Amino acid sequence: MTDRMIGVIGGSGLYQFEGLQQAEWRQISTPWGAPSDAILTGVLHGTPMAFLPRHGRGHVHSPSSVPYRANIDAMKRLGVTDLVSMSACGSFRAHMAPGDFVIVDQFIDRTQGRDSSFFGTGCVAHVSMAHPTCAGLGAHCATAAQNSGVRVHQGGTYLAMEGPQFSSLAESRMYRDQWGADVIGMTNMPEAKLAREAEMCYASVAMVTDYDCWHPNHDAVQVSDIIATLTRNAHAAQATIAALPALLGSAPRLPCPQGCDHALDTALITAPSARDPQVLARLDAVAGRVL
Repeated sequence: MTDRMIGVIGGSGLYQFEGLQQAEWRQISTPWGAPSDAILTGVLHGTPMAFLPRHGRGHVHSPSSVPYRANIDAMKRLGVTDLVSMSACGSFRAHMAPGDFVIVDQFIDRTQGRDSSFFGTGCVAHVSMAHPTCAGLGAHCATAAQNSGVRVHQGGTYLAMEGPQFSSLAESRMYRDQWGADVIGMTNMPEAKLAREAEMCYASVAMVTDYDCWHPNHDAVQVSDIIATLTRNAHAAQATIAALPALLGSAPRLPCPQGCDHALDTALITAPSARDPQVLARLDAVAGRVL
């Protein structure tokens, strides 16, 4: 069995995952509180896997109340090396149509008041977010989706808004025309930042559900329409994930060429003698390699 472990965080419409061997829902405790739900662990085509519904089964967490730090810590604590985010989004581009998948490679963070780092007073660290997703893992996700019959767009900028309301028309036009965003969602931030701090390869697969309100035929986003597309996307998401183990391979996992798995090598600022022991204890899973 490979030393790689695939983690999947399922967004709106993706609350279960079928086909795992040795499947077991596990409650994981973290220093940051409880994750969104129990985590489904098992083996997928010979590769260990962990699946977490971001909003909880039954969709009990809003984008603002998702316990992002607990979710990432729990995945790291289980041994996840390659983390795939599957999330619903709106599109700002006519060619990125509902039902399409976009492999995100950049973010604009407009969220507010969310805990966006594991580090802080007592142990300060600054990781690079110039390239916030793992290009290698993203490429495998693109191939897996294409092989599953999905139309895929490689590369795109995801604007993360706070919500829970959808955009105003003025905001939608600004994000699209002035800021150059391609898709919009509410959950990939601070998730991507935390995954980088936890030294996991992170790929974001944005599943388009609507055109947001900039589009003349979509001036009012309807939840009922989004849910219908979510249902179709959920089947494609499951097929995409199922195809990943064969693409990632069963050989021993090599260091990430992009350095995702060593992001903390040059990130810690606080001198060892000045680090707070209580803070370090909370970082045992996330930063244990360097601490």
